[in-house]
Amino acid sequence: MPMFSNEARHKQQAVFDLLFRNLTRVSAFGVLALLAAIIASLVVGSMPAIHAFGFGFLTSSDWDPVNDKFGALIPIIGTLITSGIALIIAIPVSFGIAIFLTELSPRILRRPLGIAVELLAGIPSIIYGMWGLFVFAPLFGDYVEPWLNKHVGTMPYLGPFFSGPPMGIGMLTAGIILAIMVIPFIASVMRDVFDVVPTLLKESAYGLGATTWEVMWNVVLPYTKVGVAGGIMLGLGRALGETMAITFVIGNAHELSQSLLMPGNSISSALANEFTEAVGDLYTSSLIELGLILFFITFVVLSIARYMLYKLGQREGQAA
Repeated sequence: MPMFSNEARHKQQAVFDLLFRNLTRVSAFGVLALLAAIIASLVVGSMPAIHAFGFGFLTSSDWDPVNDKFGALIPIIGTLITSGIALIIAIPVSFGIAIFLTELSPRILRRPLGIAVELLAGIPSIIYGMWGLFVFAPLFGDYVEPWLNKHVGTMPYLGPFFSGPPMGIGMLTAGIILAIMVIPFIASVMRDVFDVVPTLLKESAYGLGATTWEVMWNVVLPYTKVGVAGGIMLGLGRALGETMAITFVIGNAHELSQSLLMPGNSISSALANEFTEAVGDLYTSSLIELGLILFFITFVVLSIARYMLYKLGQREGQAA
């Protein structure tokens, strides 16, 4: 009787194990199938615009729904510029926040400050957009942009990028709002990965006379580079796909300007503003192709990040 019981238990465990493996396999391949379905739907919906404009859709700055002339150059440039501004601001600020929370902050403040950073990540994007439009943009237009015009706008090379009427809204404003939005995501990930560094490694560096900066730069960052890169990519993904906050403060103008103070447009804001008003197959297809381009940009950025990490790993192996 006990032998029969053990044999039945083993059979039951084998069935459960087979069921578990098949469920995990279906879940994994289900994600790939969903991704393929999204890509296929975007490609199919974009075909009228692809046939009508071809590769010229990527290089044209036209956007004339009345005459069915569409181009993606201005939204693409706006998306890349605002995301780039956001990362330029957010990465060093997030790094500083993570260093302070893990190395410099008094123990009594670490938990409240960490919770505050996480709460910032949970604020809806439309709140950031409203705050940016009604609070930040007027202050930025009244005080910061005139200063930029006077002190930076007259420089030989940087001047054209920081000159123009101080309206408050524009590409630079959108990039700053994006930076404020992605800082909590990047800082939270950096703080978590910095916390997993073995204390022995940091104490050994401090024992050799290293400063806090040297410990972070030479010990913590090499140990956590994959996690840090993942946090940065998470922030970049949020910046590339952000819609409502950008729509409030970017100006939504289909104009190409060298100045970062001038209004512009992004792929996500163009989709949010015009998709419900799109009349005609070509107009709708052009907007869907914008979504396909945004998907492709995100894929390329993530691929480049993974390749850079792969090359860093190879270099470390050769050095070892």
